[in-house]
Amino acid sequence: MTHPIIRFNHATFGFPGIVALEDISLTIPESEFVGVIGPNGSGKTTLCRAVLGLMAPLSGTLRVLDCACEELRCHHRALIGYLPQKGMIDRNFPVTVLEATMMGRYGALGLFRRPSRKDRDIARQALAQVGMDHHRESALGALSGGQQQRVFIARALAQQPRILLLDEPTTGLDLTAQHSVVELIQQLHQELKLTILMITHDINMIRSRVDRLVLLKTKLFAEGPPQEVLKPEILSQVYGKELVITDKDFVLVEDYHHH
Repeated sequence: MTHPIIRFNHATFGFPGIVALEDISLTIPESEFVGVIGPNGSGKTTLCRAVLGLMAPLSGTLRVLDCACEELRCHHRALIGYLPQKGMIDRNFPVTVLEATMMGRYGALGLFRRPSRKDRDIARQALAQVGMDHHRESALGALSGGQQQRVFIARALAQQPRILLLDEPTTGLDLTAQHSVVELIQQLHQELKLTILMITHDINMIRSRVDRLVLLKTKLFAEGPPQEVLKPEILSQVYGKELVITDKDFVLVEDYHHH
């Protein structure tokens, strides 16, 4: 087993009077591709915030990159590439593709150092890794949704992270773009040996691609290889009537977000 890079040990997260994630024990080794699934309100976003060091556990511990999560210093935090949910990114901000990708260097640079040629090279390499280098001078807002998502993945890669944290990376994209983005993430995992944590509601799209699935329902309800977690008797306990199981696929009736 490779070195654990994220370790939850009986960790509980929430706010006074509200528990969002309870008593989670979970170890994620370096270079694993983990899909995080669960209904709305199951704690997926809390898990994301916790790994980013934005929420300290109310009890128990979380260590990320051998650092207590609430003590993730800048140089550690820069090692976590983060792709937020779509609604949290202004896609019409007047920047070029290269400028948007360069923003990923600021965590590594610190706020006041000017980017060097090396930083530009790293950003261009990140764009090449997602197949967008030839668009580097294009306006970000002029691209399709799928292309923009590739640029935001490049921005995360420009940090040269060890962990890639993706929060619903396919939401709001058409089906072709969804498939192409998930294929890209799988390819980056294989090529760069990154630890990837992908929060998603799209069970079918990731089930054949991830090493392991984590199923949340304010607790860690199940985790393991996809074929062990995706059993009708397990899923129906978590999703209830929202889940329709066909011969090949799982269909979630209330798949899309109620924020």
